[in-house]
Amino acid sequence: MAVDMKTIEHLCSLSKLSYDEAGMEKVMGEMSSIIDLMDEIKSFDLAYDDTKDGNEIRFADTREDVPEESFPTEKLLANAENTDGCYVVPKVVE
Repeated sequence: MAVDMKTIEHLCSLSKLSYDEAGMEKVMGEMSSIIDLMDEIKSFDLAYDDTKDGNEIRFADTREDVPEESFPTEKLLANAENTDGCYVVPKVVE
């Protein structure tokens, strides 16, 4: 797809760029190359199929959810300083 000079001038005014005649020709060629590349990329089928990448997780492969004993709260809070029902933590930001 060829880009005409009027389109390049409009894009330059939107982006507040100014080029001389040679610069405009160069930008026009580069922009045409970019648009051609994007048109080529559009032709590829980029639909994601999660069964093809080998990362699918089947329900049968998951472990059974079994409840376990929790760590005792008293032991977790043994080293914490309790002040009026609140726990003091070190300052992170001064």
